[in-house]
Amino acid sequence: MASRTTASTAEDPLWLTEAEVASLVSLPEAIAAVERWLALEASAGAQTMEKTHVVWGEGHSLHALGGEAASAGFVGTKTWAHTAGGATPLLILWDSGSGRLKAVIEAFVLGQLRTGAVSGVATRWLARSDAAELALIGTGKQALPQVAAVAAVRPLSRVRVFSPTAERRAAFVARLAASGFAFRVTEARSVFEAVEGCPIITTATRAREPLLDAAMVAAGAHVNAIGAITPERRELSSDLVRRCSLVVADSPSAARRLAAELGDATEITPLSRIVAARRSRPPEADVTLFKAMGIGLADLAVAVEVLGRAAARGIGRRLPHPAQALPRLHGGS
Repeated sequence: MASRTTASTAEDPLWLTEAEVASLVSLPEAIAAVERWLALEASAGAQTMEKTHVVWGEGHSLHALGGEAASAGFVGTKTWAHTAGGATPLLILWDSGSGRLKAVIEAFVLGQLRTGAVSGVATRWLARSDAAELALIGTGKQALPQVAAVAAVRPLSRVRVFSPTAERRAAFVARLAASGFAFRVTEARSVFEAVEGCPIITTATRAREPLLDAAMVAAGAHVNAIGAITPERRELSSDLVRRCSLVVADSPSAARRLAAELGDATEITPLSRIVAARRSRPPEADVTLFKAMGIGLADLAVAVEVLGRAAARGIGRRLPHPAQALPRLHGGS
């Protein structure tokens, strides 16, 4: 049987690589995109699909999350298998009206952009307008995007860094200092030294016991807590959560189910509501807290931004549309 080839068209889906994603959207642009889509969620023009997963073997897991914004013409899911050998996340975009595949996007960089962007949005609306210092607790994969996100929305003069492993702490401080930011970077030898008097605190750890309590945190500070997103993990003490004037989450429902550190927090405000109201922190507020759980709608927001820029610039590889690849079941060659 002779094979056929079909010329690609602008209607065929795009495959976009990690490098292409990184070249197309900056973190400030991702912050703007996520903010627009959170406002869309608040007006019932979009919704997120809650994260789901299964586990097998020695801690391996398969994950999926997503979102829909039919008002913008897109639905999408991100999925990945997390194993001892690593992970290769992919985000898949479809046309919300026709179901036509629009893009397959390698999504590790996209995920870092999304996670940083959501913290950037939260910090823009919840941190004091004059906040110029950040305490970063944790130096893992999310650390650099988290610093960059806060720096995108506040004119930082100094970042204090703490990690319990001295070698990793020193290495990250050196890396951050060489990254071209205008702020000063200092190494802290304890959580208390990092956060004392600091107006913005970001925790990005895998801690199983609280490392930040109420007595450590300055009046009027804002905390981004992004590390403890499963019930066995905790970064914040219960007295700190009780002290907060405002507790905000990207997904209040996920936070209630999975963020054990929040305990029985009576009210968790959706970040989308804060964005839609366009009101900064109340002037009388003490500590504000943003609990990041990770939402598919934020992935979708960044993915649509990436796709639009890629299509406009002719970047990416066109794939045969799946319908074109179906076998011929009746005659023909």
